[in-house]
Amino acid sequence: MPVQLYHLLAFAISVLVVLALTPLVKAWGLRSGRVDQPNHRKVHQLPMVRLGGVSIFCGTMLAIAIIWSLGGFGMLPPDKEFQVWGVVLGGLAFFLIGLADDLFNLSPFSRLFLQIIVASLAWQSGVQIGFLSIPTQGLVTLPVWISLPVTTLWLVGMANAINWIDGLDGLAAGVSGIAAVIMLIVCLFMDQPAAAIIAAALAGGSLGFLRYNFNPAQIFMGDGGAYFMGFTLAGVGVIGLVKSVTTVAVLLPYLILAIPILDMSAVIFQRLRNGDSPFIADKRHLHHRLLEAGLSHRSTVLVIYCLTLWVGSLAMAFSGIPSGYAYAAGATVLLSYTGWQASRQAK
Repeated sequence: MPVQLYHLLAFAISVLVVLALTPLVKAWGLRSGRVDQPNHRKVHQLPMVRLGGVSIFCGTMLAIAIIWSLGGFGMLPPDKEFQVWGVVLGGLAFFLIGLADDLFNLSPFSRLFLQIIVASLAWQSGVQIGFLSIPTQGLVTLPVWISLPVTTLWLVGMANAINWIDGLDGLAAGVSGIAAVIMLIVCLFMDQPAAAIIAAALAGGSLGFLRYNFNPAQIFMGDGGAYFMGFTLAGVGVIGLVKSVTTVAVLLPYLILAIPILDMSAVIFQRLRNGDSPFIADKRHLHHRLLEAGLSHRSTVLVIYCLTLWVGSLAMAFSGIPSGYAYAAGATVLLSYTGWQASRQAK
């Protein structure tokens, strides 16, 4: 079977599993009372089941397992196989941390402590950022004592960044799905088919979940789904792109995931500047500000989708993909049009 067919199959399996499983998860959540109650900072007005991440996780993992059994990962060298397992098992652990929070309401510090442990173990398996691109210096090899905290910060930070943007119906799932599709394309172009399979499965799970999560949402993904998607995206970025020793490749995952990264960074900076704890939730995120500017729920989500697609298209252009700059130009036009429509609505 050609390599690209494995990726299409992984995407399709993940979509179908999520479409079939999500209603069952929703029904169980309603029966058991596992719901997210509305409050002053949340947009939804009714109790919502917040275990949709279970279906995203199951769809993604089942797709990866089937493709693995069919030989879609090929004969990986030992170091590459350890890296793939580091992303897969790390994703499992992050999902379980988030699921435990959804069910038992863990403290922020206990979640962070567990995430740091898992990310450190993933680093030990080979999911390592070994290079940084520094202006005027080019690529700089990182010693172990720097690589470990940088990698841990990236993996833990992205898991929480996706969780933090999960404030509107369909926002986190759509942003993650778009980013996963971009990573799939770029990983294939960079000749990283194993990382691309994980990206394809995650893209299918994320986008399939939108059937039930786009406004008006029927179910939320919860912390389990957000942590799983954030860690997996970050892990794929490391083993599929950062491992390529070129300045452009090292920068690509940060560009593809720029929207959640910048949103989280800006919120943390504002909280610290105001003397607040960075762990206390508030309404300073980009989606809150767009809502305050007068945009509707759906328009806000679509604007952030377009921003994510735009930075992803820039990554495709910089990676050297044929017609990459044409895709970037198209995404720029789409973003401009969406922003114009949103500004008219806000007025």
